[in-house]
Amino acid sequence: MNRLARWVRAEWGPLYVAVREPLLRRRWRAMPMTLAAVCLTGLIQLVQNQPWGYRPVQDLGAVRAEDPLWLALLRTPLSLFVPALDLPVWGALAQILLAFGVAEICLGWWRTLTVAYAATLAGTLYARLGIWLGPDSPLGLPPSDAWVVDTGPSAAVVGLAVFLGWRYGAYVTAGVVVLAMVVEVALKENLAGKEHLAAIAAVLVVCAVGQFRSTARRGSSGSGRPPSQSCSARRGRDQRRSW
Repeated sequence: MNRLARWVRAEWGPLYVAVREPLLRRRWRAMPMTLAAVCLTGLIQLVQNQPWGYRPVQDLGAVRAEDPLWLALLRTPLSLFVPALDLPVWGALAQILLAFGVAEICLGWWRTLTVAYAATLAGTLYARLGIWLGPDSPLGLPPSDAWVVDTGPSAAVVGLAVFLGWRYGAYVTAGVVVLAMVVEVALKENLAGKEHLAAIAAVLVVCAVGQFRSTARRGSSGSGRPPSQSCSARRGRDQRRSW
């Protein structure tokens, strides 16, 4: 039990600490963007289920690979918050509340939206590449997927989970998310599953760039420590000489 507790603290402790204090201090005010996104998703679900609302929602937020690229790019930001009509809306609301909420507290609202949009955009662009490759390629898609409506927060949620896992050292959790998406594609090969893998690939590239920049900063500081620690070490040496 002690070993399990140590593993849990090592895996989720830094993320728990990062979320706990702001959430206790500010409560719901700690994630205003997330609450706005939940409300927006609920409102869009309500509107698109009305006879007069389905077409406007499709025109503003429904992305298909058959659409012109410029139109897909315009619709992609809103598509994050358009729930899929064939899935319960509560699933989308819970995903946004949990993944976006934790990410907003830890990263800030604009970084959260940047990662979410990058993951969603990667999936949107992959769909076009996959259809161009065709069903005979391992990375390809059948032509019929060009007409599939690609909406919802799932790709963004997967991307945020992997990014937070990397950022806060929850590498096992991030690995489990990646493995789950691979199993999803293996068991049910469809557009959504492969877009999730594309979202993960895009976020891993972002993580690799961030790791490279962090390593470069540590190298430029003249030691293996982060710059702040290097400065402290230098101050300590200077103080010892002054004594």
